[in-house]
Amino acid sequence: MTNWDKEIISFHPEVELALREGDPIVALESTVITHGLPFPENRDLAMNMEVVVRKGNCTPATIAILDGVIHVGLDEGQLERLAHSENMRKISGRDIAPAVALRMSGGTTVAGSLAIAHAVGIRVFATGGIGGVHRQAPFDISADLGELAKAQLVVVCAGAKAILDIPATLEVLETYGVPVIGYQTDEFPAFYSISSGRGVSARADSAAEVAALAHTQWEMGLGGSILVAVPPPSDVALEPEVVESAIQAALAETQAKNIHGQGVTPFLLRRVSELTRGASLRANLGLLLNNARVAAEIAQIIGRQTS
Repeated sequence: MTNWDKEIISFHPEVELALREGDPIVALESTVITHGLPFPENRDLAMNMEVVVRKGNCTPATIAILDGVIHVGLDEGQLERLAHSENMRKISGRDIAPAVALRMSGGTTVAGSLAIAHAVGIRVFATGGIGGVHRQAPFDISADLGELAKAQLVVVCAGAKAILDIPATLEVLETYGVPVIGYQTDEFPAFYSISSGRGVSARADSAAEVAALAHTQWEMGLGGSILVAVPPPSDVALEPEVVESAIQAALAETQAKNIHGQGVTPFLLRRVSELTRGASLRANLGLLLNNARVAAEIAQIIGRQTS
């Protein structure tokens, strides 16, 4: 566990107890609250994900930075603040120290959340879709991929966000040596859709198999995260053609409006939701809750391995 000064990090009592007792914890990011979803869906989702994790007999640890303090686990008031505020920053790994030093507030990305979770000793993390290589800008590669190569966590996701260049993202993950594990599938999911048409590096059909794979990887000293790609539930998944049509239209708008950098992903996700008449939003909510459920199952087994 990190030796960061208590002035810069605060643990929710529930998370602090779980860390001390060695009980299973599932870390959750917070940019989905601050930048990924509109209000009140963002607030409701954050609370519902924590409910799902608790139903899996694990402790949820939503991570964020508020007024320069790193919070590992949030209370209801802090979740409300993240959901309501419009001036929250998007905090990646590189932004953690500046945010602390300059007393900033914001939601932590996958990369930022992974760095913090790894530092405090949490082993399992759930998110929606990871960042990756951007379309039409192959030099724009999310910090999520580099952090996956450094932090030692099982990361449960629904693949990479569909707005990205998925083949290029998988190539970078291979370069970084990150195992991409299909959960009950041989194909890499495409966030809103069950398959991207691309394969995975290995398949696991149960939480126990994922936990065994992670244990072997880390015991061998290979390091890095295990990326577990879970297809979205079939009742909310979208056909790839529907998603691609909306993405192409949204991408054209980003160019026309000169939207770039960290503003691209939130804009694209919002526009795709509008263009699909809310179907992509329903898929996003459904896959996030499903990923939290799978992550809790894995965390339970990893907890037994290390106890």
